[in-house]
Amino acid sequence: MTQSLPFHYRRSALHCEQVPLARLAHRFGTPLYVYSRTAIVERYRAFDRAVRSQPHTLCYSVKANSNLSLLQLLAGEGAGFDVVSGGELERVFAAAPRAARRTVFSGVGKTTAEMDLALRAGILLFNVESEAELELLAARATRLRKKARVALRVNPDVRAETHPYIATGQRQHKFGVPMIQARALYRRAAQEKYLEVAGVSVHIGSQILRLAPFSTAMRRVAALVRSLRADGHHIRYVDSGGGLGIEYRHSHVDAGASPALPAYARAILGPLRGLNVHLLLEPGRALVGPAGLLLARVLYRKSSGRRRFLVLDAAMNDLMRPALYGAYHEIVPAVLASPSRNEKRATRSFDVVGPICETGDIFARNRQLSPLQEGDLVALLDAGAYGMSLASNYNSRPRPAEVLVSGRSARLIRRRETARDLMRPELASHPNR
Repeated sequence: MTQSLPFHYRRSALHCEQVPLARLAHRFGTPLYVYSRTAIVERYRAFDRAVRSQPHTLCYSVKANSNLSLLQLLAGEGAGFDVVSGGELERVFAAAPRAARRTVFSGVGKTTAEMDLALRAGILLFNVESEAELELLAARATRLRKKARVALRVNPDVRAETHPYIATGQRQHKFGVPMIQARALYRRAAQEKYLEVAGVSVHIGSQILRLAPFSTAMRRVAALVRSLRADGHHIRYVDSGGGLGIEYRHSHVDAGASPALPAYARAILGPLRGLNVHLLLEPGRALVGPAGLLLARVLYRKSSGRRRFLVLDAAMNDLMRPALYGAYHEIVPAVLASPSRNEKRATRSFDVVGPICETGDIFARNRQLSPLQEGDLVALLDAGAYGMSLASNYNSRPRPAEVLVSGRSARLIRRRETARDLMRPELASHPNR
């Protein structure tokens, strides 16, 4: 999938495209999210080519990384969007207003206000996840006299071998409706004047590296489409969701790896052959994950018995995935140390941690790393997805800045927060005044 290496060493210095990371740290400070424009565009175009034999729209999953500049970049490539909240939909409006008509709205808990916002915008499709949601959407569409195109998100009961927190396609999960109930709910939807039955949606989880679950889910969806058409419904969209994983464990700096896109495309497209549908896909991590990293600085080295620690200025509030999922991210130096003539480049085992007052604030345990000193820069790779979008202000820590690199230039796309930014929405009372 990868055409170029956005992160690579040149003269012992780690670069993003043609810009040394040390230069970015000096200019913008740390912690710092750094993204490669070239990598994002190339990954989008590779995805687009892989499914070119089928009419399709790539609806970028906004929850992976919702920075306005990245949304604008992808919209310029022709992307649509997959949103799961009114806030994400507002981001689409701000970044690329015309892309609202290429946007699908997913999520199990859509509110009345969110439905009204999407109805007025004329989005492409509502992915409806329950009978109760279907009834509320019908009522809101009727009240506003706005037609709502709908697809039911069906739960195919397919096991995806991924972390249990990001598996979504089995009957014990909160997402979607059981396939056995789908035909009755489609009949119910077809009775509503302001609902237009238009598609079938499925999403079985995230960070999936095996292709068999995708193929199994799509075979079940294809069978349902045939049944629904036999029932008289005009099904013209199939939303296959997202979930294609990336390889977080790799021994060299590159743009990351994913299962071969041609094989993924065959797994998705094969079951749809002959159905004459417009395919909607919701890639997120696969587009932006390997295109970003988190740059941090070593604050302290310390030892406790046999354990050695590297304390970074980045923390779990900046990159939540290791604390939340036990997720793995490669950690590499921004500048390679040059060993002396008689010294081998040895590695030592470290726990890499942050300054948050939680034992779980840890990026890696017993990680073999080259010797690092206080003040050295390190990069946590493959952090372009579910990095900044999961970041918080825990311990009243301002969130990092974000930078987009293109060739030799670097552009600030989110300034670093300040303590004043954090306190601005709060209303402090002064009873003694």
